[in-house]
Amino acid sequence: MKKVKKEKIVEKSKGLIHEFKSFISRGNVVDLAVGVIIGSAFGKIITSIVNDILMPIIGILLGGLDFTNLTLKVGSATIRYGSFIQNVVDFIIVSICIFIFVKIVNHLLCKKDIKEETNTTSEVELLCEIRDLLKEK
Repeated sequence: MKKVKKEKIVEKSKGLIHEFKSFISRGNVVDLAVGVIIGSAFGKIITSIVNDILMPIIGILLGGLDFTNLTLKVGSATIRYGSFIQNVVDFIIVSICIFIFVKIVNHLLCKKDIKEETNTTSEVELLCEIRDLLKEK
């Protein structure tokens, strides 16, 4: 067997630690982490809205039906399709909320881009006019 020197192991681990630090300090990774944490909290809020507000109302409208208790017994297995229905409603509501949020953010970013583009165009036109005036003199 080939012996590995302790210095090489320490050197490689320092390189790995440095690479990890640069990876973590990138803006995209931090943004992603924040997004995951906020998304998790947002998911809990939506789940509460679905389970505690919407599904009871839907159950009342359907004649007092409680979706959490809807099950189907097949042999020794119990299929909880009521829970599945609640999760589907939960997913649809989260998807709609995220869609609306993305539309609002895109709309705001689009306005910002148009404003910056307009400013740049007017600055370029002004500089062209100044250049032309200087050429005439």
